Amino acid sequence: MDITTPSTELTDRLTEMWVELARDQRDYGSHLLGPENRAVIRETVVQRIVSDNLLVARQDDAVVGFVMFSVDRGRYDQDVTAGLVENIYVVPAARRDGVGSALLRAAEERLVDGGATVIQLEAMAENDAARQFYAAHGYAPHRLELEKSTENDTA
Repeated sequence: MDITTPSTELTDRLTEMWVELARDQRDYGSHLLGPENRAVIRETVVQRIVSDNLLVARQDDAVVGFVMFSVDRGRYDQDVTAGLVENIYVVPAARRDGVGSALLRAAEERLVDGGATVIQLEAMAENDAARQFYAAHGYAPHRLELEKSTENDTA
């Protein structure tokens, strides 16, 4: 397996993989709409490739996964510099082959090289497999996002 920075020639393939990621996450309660965001994510993929914030995993010349990441340069002063792992996806046929671990490790290395002193990511609360994967790689809960619907089903 090779982890590399892709060329923009892979933009459409990576966009479709992101759409699949968004579709998969709906099973865990995500509100993100995959196909409806195709144009926006396509632009994001190009930006990430150009800024060297996207890596792909290849097995036998086939792209089997990707990770997007960045160093948070937020507007608030903090006592840490956060590296953000924003999206990680592995095609179903390549899962449990170490692809996700290799992508995560490569993103972490790039983030540390970019000045990150902590690395943050999000996982859907209901996605036990993702939470277990991240826990196995040393990630622990730091913040908890809560939500409630504004719709009143008794009206």
